[in-house]
Amino acid sequence: MDDPHVVPIGPEFDLHPFAPRDIADVVEAYLEAAVEGGLRDVRLVHGRGIGVQRARVHQVLAAHPLVVSFGDDPRSHLGATLVTLKT
Repeated sequence: MDDPHVVPIGPEFDLHPFAPRDIADVVEAYLEAAVEGGLRDVRLVHGRGIGVQRARVHQVLAAHPLVVSFGDDPRSHLGATLVTLKT
C-alpha cells in the first residue's frame, strides 16, 4: 500500500534543495498550494549568488495569476522574495 507523502505548506519556502531547471514548476506548485492552504503572504528563499535564481523566481511571479505583488525581502540582502497572494 502506497501512502502519499504530505508536505506541509508554510509561509516560507526554501528553494535551495531544488535543481535550477525545476524552480519554475516548484514555485508554481507552491503558490497554488499556499493559496489553497489559506496563506496570503509568503517568503521564497532563493539565495543571493549571482542573481540567476532570483531572476527566474521573479519571472515566474510576474506572470502568475495568483500573485498580487512581490518584492525583495529587505532583511535578506536579495536572498529572498516576499509575495502577496490573492485570497
